[in-house]
Amino acid sequence: MKSALQRPFSIIALVTFGLLAFYFLGSSVIENSILAQTSPTAPILPSTEFDQKAALAKLRDQIKGREQEPADKVFKNLQLPALKAMPAARLLGVMELGYARSLGVNCTLCHTPEKWESEDKTQKQTARDMWGMMGKINNELLKNIKNLKSESPTVNCTTCHRGQVKPALDMPAPAK
Repeated sequence: MKSALQRPFSIIALVTFGLLAFYFLGSSVIENSILAQTSPTAPILPSTEFDQKAALAKLRDQIKGREQEPADKVFKNLQLPALKAMPAARLLGVMELGYARSLGVNCTLCHTPEKWESEDKTQKQTARDMWGMMGKINNELLKNIKNLKSESPTVNCTTCHRGQVKPALDMPAPAK
């Protein structure tokens, strides 16, 4: 029987593995297929001057020597138990690949640079709520669907968002 901590770590491991596989194997499979979103949303980038790569490098430098500590011991205002428990270095990767890349945005959608713990943007709470929805789908709903061909079917941010802030809501018309 899995402990209370094993399930969130399993989910995080699956999501992280999927995102890393997508990242390293390339997105050509997705790019060459019909995407569900018919009219792409414009990326929400409040600050065109924000350099995500530099900001992440600075954060990695600031946590040097503490990378393997639980993220809630290194960062402020983490509220999701799964994020609190993961190593601090992994949290940065989840934010970069799991959130920013899956939604086609940078850190500034949810965060104010240099005030990462701030609650001044409503998108941060929306992301938390979406994480909860994803957990409910993965942990409760998918296992009740008969005849799925996977022992552990999983959805993540990319499943619906496909690199866009607004989830895909419609299919394009078939090519003639």
